[in-house]
Amino acid sequence: MSSDAERLNSMPKPSAKAMVSIVYGGDSYLNDQRVRDLTHQALNAYPDADVVELDATDADRYAFDEAVSPSLLADRAIVVVRNLQNADEKLGDVIAAYCGQSNNDANASPVICQHEGGTKGKRIHDLIIKAGAREEKVPDLKKADAKINFVMQQFERRHRRVDPMAAQQLVAVLGERTGELAAMCGQLCFDFDDDPIGIERVNQYLTADPQVSGFAVADRALEGRTADAIVAMRSTIEQGTEPIALIGALAMKLRTLAKASAVKSGVISQAEATTNPYVLKIAMRQLSGWTSAGLGRCIQTLAWADEQSKPNGGDPVYALERAIILIGSKGREH
Repeated sequence: MSSDAERLNSMPKPSAKAMVSIVYGGDSYLNDQRVRDLTHQALNAYPDADVVELDATDADRYAFDEAVSPSLLADRAIVVVRNLQNADEKLGDVIAAYCGQSNNDANASPVICQHEGGTKGKRIHDLIIKAGAREEKVPDLKKADAKINFVMQQFERRHRRVDPMAAQQLVAVLGERTGELAAMCGQLCFDFDDDPIGIERVNQYLTADPQVSGFAVADRALEGRTADAIVAMRSTIEQGTEPIALIGALAMKLRTLAKASAVKSGVISQAEATTNPYVLKIAMRQLSGWTSAGLGRCIQTLAWADEQSKPNGGDPVYALERAIILIGSKGREH
């Protein structure tokens, strides 16, 4: 029996005309964006092709074989394989074999594989790369400088500029959510003609959209950064945001978390969750350490905070603080 190393060495080297690509690791939003970009590029090259999406979590080798084969409606397909890190060995083997066979084949179906990065599924990743696939490594955006550069690039793509202080403010509020950060840059360019966009416009926008600040507070709480979340909450309220708006943003985050929990446990399907797949994916990652009872307690506490925010209700800022502390501890009572 030949070893994995022998099999890898016997396979062709990466080709300039590789029909299989792997988008690997990095920031989740950027990873997903690159998959979409490559799909659009393939559609431009093959406008008559169908797009077939497979999830390697539950797709098998036969589904892949069918996807890359000509159909009655089209000679080729553009096949997107998501969550390659979850593929079983048989699926990995058949993708690697297809990669070796399809390189330089003008009639082959292009395949775009999406891999989250990390050690899971590393053997399959290496096997497909050795078979001749083209790898695109996605950068992460963990450092503040990288996030600010990302903001600058979002404006440059639209032939616009942004003041460095304005970019820093955007990162301070939305830096943990790349997708929302990108959307905000686009919205600022659409709504304002200023060039560059200054910090006044950014502050005007962030203050005018309480959910933006609310989500920043919610993200810090969900990450266990309770003190940071409370500071952000007080700062946002001082800017003029009503507590009820922050409560709404926190509640929305918790509802998404509850849906992710239900999908993960099989109570509902992803389609029944009626939530953006990218948002659901992020919520799945935030589930660690949460229990159904903990989620329930946090939702009940937010309902109480909502009552406190109504006329003659009490002290809504105190109620918000109690809710944030409970969310920061994943609903555990001390």
